[in-house]
Amino acid sequence: MATIVTMPRLSDTMTEGTVAAWLKKVGDKISEGDILAEIETDKATMEFESFNEGTLLYIGIPEGETAPVDSLLAIIGKEGEDVSALIAGGATAPAAAGSTPAITEVKSAEATPSAPAASLPKGVIVVTMPRLSDTMTEGTVASWLKKVGDSVAEGDILAEIETDKATMEFESFNEGTLLFIGIQEGNTAPVDSLLAIIGPAGTDISGIAENYKAGGATTVTTAKEDTKAPVAENTAPVTEIVSDGKRILASPLAKKIASDKGIQLTQVKGSGENGRIVKSDIENFTPAVASTNNTPKTSETAKAEAPKVFVPAGEVFTEEIKNSQMRKIIAKRLAESLFTAPHYNLVIEVAMDDAMQSRTVINSIPDTKVSFNDMVIKACALALKKHPKINSQWKEDVIIINHHVNIGVAVAVEDGLVVPVLRFTDAMSLSQIGASVRDLAGRAKNKKLGPAEMEGSTFTVSNLGMFGITEFNSIINQPNSAILSVGAIVEKPVVKNGQIVVGNTMMLSLACDHRTIDGATGAQFLQTLKQYIENPVTMLA
Repeated sequence: MATIVTMPRLSDTMTEGTVAAWLKKVGDKISEGDILAEIETDKATMEFESFNEGTLLYIGIPEGETAPVDSLLAIIGKEGEDVSALIAGGATAPAAAGSTPAITEVKSAEATPSAPAASLPKGVIVVTMPRLSDTMTEGTVASWLKKVGDSVAEGDILAEIETDKATMEFESFNEGTLLFIGIQEGNTAPVDSLLAIIGPAGTDISGIAENYKAGGATTVTTAKEDTKAPVAENTAPVTEIVSDGKRILASPLAKKIASDKGIQLTQVKGSGENGRIVKSDIENFTPAVASTNNTPKTSETAKAEAPKVFVPAGEVFTEEIKNSQMRKIIAKRLAESLFTAPHYNLVIEVAMDDAMQSRTVINSIPDTKVSFNDMVIKACALALKKHPKINSQWKEDVIIINHHVNIGVAVAVEDGLVVPVLRFTDAMSLSQIGASVRDLAGRAKNKKLGPAEMEGSTFTVSNLGMFGITEFNSIINQPNSAILSVGAIVEKPVVKNGQIVVGNTMMLSLACDHRTIDGATGAQFLQTLKQYIENPVTMLA
């Protein structure tokens, strides 16, 4: 049976989209995950992938044309299938998975007498689970920053939502009173599920919630249950006012963990924006002062808990940790990459003595700070321009060579790994690369990165040298064809001009997709990369 694909809502503020380019044509075979088209939204141009498989039977919006969200974009089905009826009435046909349901569709499904299907009450806004990245299909509410009955202003943070890439703050684009919460903390729901309802205080919205549930969204709880939830959360309040009367900024999740651990927020220094205390601040907090004041109590507690940590012979203790949405996606994508792309690794040793001297000279300039990783990134960007086959991606029909260089930098965060992207890296100076990497890494750890900042990489650099790892192999970050693993700089005996002397070296390992990169091509790239790193002055030519 043919499936209609509608213009997706790729951002929570998107009302219409423009088809920048079609990557498939009528008659092409479509697999789940194939990129159908590039769609220009109000925020960025993003690749839109198929959630269905079959043959592309019809294109409803030609390249360059703009259409509202939920307009007929394409039809996918069996080859030769008659889709004329769907084309004629495509606007009202069932939407494909991943498309955004319109409010009118939700309301028309078995409307109850208490909620007429004609229109929403004046001023009432239905907020759905946003698609915060182009690959996101479901999201988890990590925490609510507002509760039912709270006033909401435009720009207020409603909730922290965990996507397939990161945990991000979701702000309101409307104002009013939070009347209903559809997805409780810790629960996961598909994109476009009922997240919340905002409107004038006292508005009856019970019929709206019921109709949305009847329309096929995930099961939601009643407003009565929502009002009870915040009370339960506040049974162990955490002090938010310091002695001088100033308010302490902390995320709800940080407050909850602090309450569970008995940590006063007045003792914690926040690393978030404007000094906001986040989850990692609580987990990394060491109560040095508190421990000296409560020594007798602490020792008594330790004695009382000592039997609990005793492990009898032959008995095994385990702990289950719920997989976060990010961890699930990381596992899925890395497994797909490793088992679909034939990996091989090339390793080269690079002399770092001249690079170390050059870095010392560069960093002697006021307000300039460049790391060895920045130098490697710059060298990669220049080497990729000379070896564009490394800067490629595999498609079933073609190999795409990217003549622009967007380098992704792997950053370890609390929940896993994110890869912010330096766009047009080859055109950036060393100091610009250094400043950009520090900014992106800092915002990644504070969950402030936007989805667009983690998309579009053509090559990836992963550095574990700061942890003392001398050599390792990475899994390719698809759709890239290669990833460079950077080890630590090691001081050791080396041979120079026939003499054994003390030198500094670094190991580089290039993981390549053999479908796009042959061994000789990868080796030539590493030779060029080695020349740039060992002679940093050549990067200025």
